[in-house]
Amino acid sequence: MEIEAHPEESYKAEKDGLDIREEVEELAAQHGGWEEMNPGDRERLKWIGVFFRKPTPGQFMMRIRLTNGQASSMQLRALAQIARRLGNGVLDLTTRQQIELRAIKIGDVPQIMKALEHVDLTSLQTGMDNVRNVNCCPLAGLSPTELFDASPVGAEFTRFFLGNKAFTNLPRKVNATITGCTENCTHSESQDLALTPAVRERDGGPGFNVAVGGKMGSGGMVLARPLDVFVEPQEAAHLAAEIVLLFRDEGPRHQRHRARLAFLLEVWGVDRFREVLERRWGRPLERGQRDARSSLKRDHLGVWEQKQRGLFSVGLCVPTGRMRAEKLETLARLAEAYGTREVRLTVDQNAILVNVPGSKMRWLLAEPLLQEFPPEPHPFLRGLVTCAGTDYCNLALIETKSIGKQLAEAMAQRFPHAEPIHMHWSGCPAGCGNHQAADIGLQGARAWVNGELVDAVSVFVGGRTGLNPKVGEKILELVPVDMLEDTIPPILQSLEVLNRVRRDKGSKKRVLMVPLSSGD
Repeated sequence: MEIEAHPEESYKAEKDGLDIREEVEELAAQHGGWEEMNPGDRERLKWIGVFFRKPTPGQFMMRIRLTNGQASSMQLRALAQIARRLGNGVLDLTTRQQIELRAIKIGDVPQIMKALEHVDLTSLQTGMDNVRNVNCCPLAGLSPTELFDASPVGAEFTRFFLGNKAFTNLPRKVNATITGCTENCTHSESQDLALTPAVRERDGGPGFNVAVGGKMGSGGMVLARPLDVFVEPQEAAHLAAEIVLLFRDEGPRHQRHRARLAFLLEVWGVDRFREVLERRWGRPLERGQRDARSSLKRDHLGVWEQKQRGLFSVGLCVPTGRMRAEKLETLARLAEAYGTREVRLTVDQNAILVNVPGSKMRWLLAEPLLQEFPPEPHPFLRGLVTCAGTDYCNLALIETKSIGKQLAEAMAQRFPHAEPIHMHWSGCPAGCGNHQAADIGLQGARAWVNGELVDAVSVFVGGRTGLNPKVGEKILELVPVDMLEDTIPPILQSLEVLNRVRRDKGSKKRVLMVPLSSGD
């Protein structure tokens, strides 16, 4: 295929993105710092998880990979120390179960990378055209309802591609989830590659069904397509790697906005993709088996009994996923005092303390941090997800975190007995807040009102992932943010009617939306 030149493909053709590892100390030592850096090197820094941010000139973001969303208290303490000493003390939990450091100077990147290595962490390949952080159920290995612990498969898959130049020149990024959770906690249908729990019909053997080609972002959400493939856990990482390499070799590169795996599927279709994959695999692929997932969708917040007798998980709501370094250190202290020095992160930007003995629960629940990060938050706060917004993101059109939290709190006052509602905010069409997979999704925009350019949103409803996935449908456009407290209640009332019908009758009726006007 003839490749149409554009900057990103040119940068990759000049040299592999990972080569920046050998050059970062020289870049950091440049007299002019980031201002002297050429555009290619600035982009290649994303291969080591370092991102230039236009809203904060001279200050970079670093994204830390946490495979399966699992971290130790020692790792969290190290990140908190880096954020305090070399950043601005702000850390964000992301929708890919990672942590982002803010306001990092390019001259400090080499010492940060060494500090990360010291605690077995890395920022490698967390940006640009790479396999991003592998998502997994945050309670993998602990949940009594999981089919099996899939986190070793996620770790094995990560070992295949991390630092491996065979995987560092993809047409676009690959988002992947590998999960044995039966309660649909990782937005599998929005992933480029999704391995979800399944059971072989003939012998009850556990494994994964495979789906490909899901995405969020520009052009809207696309649901992953079932590939009609079942793979056993011991071969799953190898098959996932082969799918990525197929995408590397055959994926479209001529139009960057149409270079995700979804667009290869659009051209080829599932049957051809499966046929080519099987040829590369070297033997017949087993057909898809019985989906082991339930109709439930859980966020794993609150206190839950683990499969390990006498131990509990305590899921904490971190509003909008943002915290200061001292809060992260406190979270690490609680993991040490009440658990086994381990914290799990969720795709909803929350944190879970695990392996807590029942005998310690009373004292843990009385800790001051749990008043700020409550295990049982109001449903509007519980379902709140936001991207970084204009505080730190180049692409965002509006600020998301403070206005998202304000709206959630306002709705909590007006609807104190509401059903759980997922309200997701994305500051732009890139969709980092997964807004089209939520009950109510809000996508940032700018609108002219009475001759003034103001923050606004498009409103989507009815999105969901799981057994019966659905792409959120846009019902309103260019609603000024300051009108949302009046705009959202009629939508919530319609959603409440739908939830009640589903509870009582198991109905699958669509929401009857009330037509609204943005007015003036």
